[in-house]
Amino acid sequence: MVNKKQIKEKLQEVKDPEIPTLSVLELGIITKIEIPEPNFVAIEMTPTFVGCPAIDFMRIKVQKAVESLDVKKVEVVVNYDKSWSSNLITEEGKKKLLEFGIAPPRKHKGEMESEDLEKAECPHCGSTNTTMNSPFGPTLCRAIHICYDCEEVFEQFKPV
Repeated sequence: MVNKKQIKEKLQEVKDPEIPTLSVLELGIITKIEIPEPNFVAIEMTPTFVGCPAIDFMRIKVQKAVESLDVKKVEVVVNYDKSWSSNLITEEGKKKLLEFGIAPPRKHKGEMESEDLEKAECPHCGSTNTTMNSPFGPTLCRAIHICYDCEEVFEQFKPV
């Protein structure tokens, strides 16, 4: 019989297609794993935002990954009732974002100030002497920043 540890190990292999070093677990979009009966696994995913174009792609990858554990039935449900928060990104996920060249979001307590979005630590040199160039990056989850110290342009995963 499969257990949650095996499922989580398998889900570490399922990556965000837009940030291929980050797993769905590290991104915090797997919000529930249950084994209600032997050979039946139920997984709940919460998208980073409602219009995420990658959520169905990741749902199928999650389904196939867990099915490879020799489970007879796998149900993967995308829950749009819960709101995802950037606080769900694991510390390992934030480390991988930084290594990938994306400034991770700061942890917040639910309410954010404009400074939370406008200021980011440069993933290239670590400077906080930065400014937001655009709140719109290549995806809705990211903003574009400029570092005044190393003069590099970088992306920040937006705090939400």
